[in-house]
Parts: sequence; structure tokens; C-alpha cells
Amino acid sequence: MINVMKIQGHKAVITYDPDIALFRGEFVDLNGSADFYAADVEGLKREGEISLKVFLDVCREKGMESRKAFSGKFNVRIPAHLHADIVSAAKAQGKSLNQWVTEALSREVGV
Repeated sequence: MINVMKIQGHKAVITYDPDIALFRGEFVDLNGSADFYAADVEGLKREGEISLKVFLDVCREKGMESRKAFSGKFNVRIPAHLHADIVSAAKAQGKSLNQWVTEALSREVGV
């Protein structure tokens, strides 16, 4: 994945903020906000580990679950013609719409 850094098994999306000339990392699988900033990759790793430790410590102190819970369901709005094309492609491959979409999304994220 591009712009994703793994720190202790947690994924953080990395972006660049030109206003402050720093890279920003934001953990995406946490049950709250934990972001961090640095000028380079090593700094991001170091600051990410610190931010994650603080977040996890607070979760432990408050008895909270640290990871965000995902249901495995989400709604996607797409053009009707694309929906029809996807249904046709799935049927042509002998798959359900859900199976076809799951496989396509898995390929996109490299799973």
C-alpha cells in the first residue's frame, strides 16, 4: 500500500502537510484519534510509536478497547450502469456480487 506505515501491527496513513512542512501519520484502525508528525521516515516511526503508546496506555487506564470494531458491511453508491456491469461480470464468473466485489477489493489492497 502506498502511504501506509505499520507500527506495532497498527496501520497509519501518511500524508504531507505543506503548511507546516511535515509529514503527518494518522492511525486508521484505532478507536480514537492518535496522530503524529515528523520531517522524515525515521522521525515518523519514532513519533508514531510514542503516539501509539500514549493512546494504548489511556485505553488500558479507561478499560476501553483500543481497536475500532468493523462490522464487515458498508454501503457504496455507484452509477446504475456500473452496478449492472458488475452484476454481469460476477454472473459470468459464476460468483455472487458479494464474492466478486470482495475479491476485487482484496486485489486492490494487496491482500
